[in-house]
Amino acid sequence: MSNPKKGIIGILTGGGDVPGLNPAIRAVTIRALREGYQVIGIRRGWAGLIDMVRDKGADNSAYYQVLTEEIVNRAGRTGGTFLHTSRTRPSHVAKENVPEYLKETYTNELNDLTPEVLKNLEFLGINYMIPIGGDDTLSYAARLYKEGVRVVAIPKTMDNDVPGTDYCIGFSTCVTRTISMTNTLRTSAGSHERLLVLEVFGRYAGFTAMLPTMAGAGNRCVIPEYKFNIDRLTELLVEDRAKNPSKYAVVLISEGAMFEGGEMVFASATKDAYGHAKLGGIGDLVSAELKDRSVKYNNGKPVNIVNQKLGYLVRGGDPDAIDSIVPMAYGNLALDLILQEIHGRLVVLKNGRYDNMPIDVVASSKKLVNIEKHYNIDRLRPSYKSFEMKPLFIMTSN
Repeated sequence: MSNPKKGIIGILTGGGDVPGLNPAIRAVTIRALREGYQVIGIRRGWAGLIDMVRDKGADNSAYYQVLTEEIVNRAGRTGGTFLHTSRTRPSHVAKENVPEYLKETYTNELNDLTPEVLKNLEFLGINYMIPIGGDDTLSYAARLYKEGVRVVAIPKTMDNDVPGTDYCIGFSTCVTRTISMTNTLRTSAGSHERLLVLEVFGRYAGFTAMLPTMAGAGNRCVIPEYKFNIDRLTELLVEDRAKNPSKYAVVLISEGAMFEGGEMVFASATKDAYGHAKLGGIGDLVSAELKDRSVKYNNGKPVNIVNQKLGYLVRGGDPDAIDSIVPMAYGNLALDLILQEIHGRLVVLKNGRYDNMPIDVVASSKKLVNIEKHYNIDRLRPSYKSFEMKPLFIMTSN
């Protein structure tokens, strides 16, 4: 390693990929290099700081790389993360996932490898860490801060559900894609006079279903924060279809939405390191129920369904304008804090202004749709009376 004037900054991306991660990495790297720092990109999120070997002669290229302007400029306008990502949780590593060279030391069914993470940060000479992620990735960053690591975090999640900030990288592109793809699919729904059912991301928070519906992409939406009545949803959609000259209606369904009296629908019982089972299938169940129940509200005739899970299509590809600009600002905000020797912070957008908050805010609460303010439980759609003094995305403040 070289000896930069001001120290070494480590940067990583954890959790799901979103457009805007590479612009954030680029912003951090270019500013840091010009300020006299060296930047090391940790590969595969927190996994890179577990799997690497503390040996100067070892090939650790799979776990980290020294970043240059040439490297980040090439990736900076693209989607995804060139550093790769994982859902690794170093404080809860299953026995079978402990690196081979540590298996004799860590023998429990679940192991806290934080001591190894700290040693690896020291081995790399990293003085500051900038993790980019959602509340899971950043909750571990808060743990490292308590262990003495100088951390400045950047919020990322297409669900826009990290507490403390009005905006998380990836959300705008997700909403943009959802609106665009809904408009693409409505031509098929209209041609065949069907109900269009779209399942979108959103485990606990319904922002990714609410905002496109508010923008006119859907007639109705069902979200995790409110257990919906399937008969009421059917009645509303058949009514919407009857009123539409093209004889179709659209509903957006958050993957974490639940039937009245029911629970979340999981695609698999397997859980990740943060205890989350993979969601998926609520759109299929709703589609089947809508077709069966539509007979009751459509003069005894069933209404056919176009059923589509948008899935990774809304998180792939290039970032939109907001997810190109905000990551640039967040990266520079993180460097501003490091230059001021301020750590343990989360850079945020709050009420239209860039700011920062204590990193502990990521675990302080759940950021959810405020049902009373923003969701009409009878009409199953967004509710709003005035936009005066609201943030850009209306319902995204804590």
